[in-house]
Amino acid sequence: MAEMLNAVKAIQKDDIIIAFMGPTGAGKSYFIDLLTGQRGKRAGASLKSVTSQIQATRIKRSRWDDKIVLVDTPGFDDTTKSDMEILQMISDWLRKTYERDVKLTGLIYLHRITDNRMAGSPLKNLRMFGELCGDVAMNQVILVSTMWEKMRADIGAGREAELKDKFWKPLIERGSGVARLEKSDSTEEAWSIVEKLIKQKEEREAVLLQEELVELGIKLNETQAGKTLYTGLQRLLADQRESLRSLLAQVEKSDDPALTKELKKEYARIEDQFQKTFEEVKKLKIPLGRRLMAFFFGKKARAKAVKVAN
Repeated sequence: MAEMLNAVKAIQKDDIIIAFMGPTGAGKSYFIDLLTGQRGKRAGASLKSVTSQIQATRIKRSRWDDKIVLVDTPGFDDTTKSDMEILQMISDWLRKTYERDVKLTGLIYLHRITDNRMAGSPLKNLRMFGELCGDVAMNQVILVSTMWEKMRADIGAGREAELKDKFWKPLIERGSGVARLEKSDSTEEAWSIVEKLIKQKEEREAVLLQEELVELGIKLNETQAGKTLYTGLQRLLADQRESLRSLLAQVEKSDDPALTKELKKEYARIEDQFQKTFEEVKKLKIPLGRRLMAFFFGKKARAKAVKVAN
């Protein structure tokens, strides 16, 4: 039996808490539906975001009674919220639970094996995951590839090998496990992955973002995750600015009224995105004075961010 909870107030210190992270469409909500025996209840077939808030579900399992709590989080490519809003939401939840002395038992990071290249959204999500978790908590992480049934086995195995040798390597070197969800309808397979984390439930460490926000008392924009998001938004801002320049040049050259109308519509859309990105960059910018104070007098976190390369 599964029960939806208040994601902060209803979670207790002795609960076995498993958080699910990863890009939109990787199967976080679907995985939780499998574990609760309610396959397809929340997860849809599209790549649109199913989870727009932090959602916690308590489930009764014979060996652990009703102590298991499964936490679903939105990806950093959410279709309804900006990356800044997602980071704020995740950081608020991590801070509030940690202030109540609640630590995660483990984290499951999901990745679609059907993605033929590691770029854009999957890479951004993995980078943010490494920055907010940090190295100390990495032995509480399992990296799970999904959607194997949609792939030829040999092609999937090749992609998995590349993930292990390159993109997942920094996480694996610091203790992360690797697993496959090969059968999308297998509740047993899903539970076997979760139970690997539950077996080490006494070995709980705070994730880096919790340490930074609570123990060091620094602001979100000064955390490793906040700085990484700021850098990514600066790149996005530059790309959007270049797109606006290009579209404006095309509008000025066009003598086709229909094409001009479409170009202007696209220009307005990107300009709106540009303004939103600009506002988020402003919010994350660290004033020079605070940067200098942190450099000379700031405390250092015990954990270090795990950097994921291109």
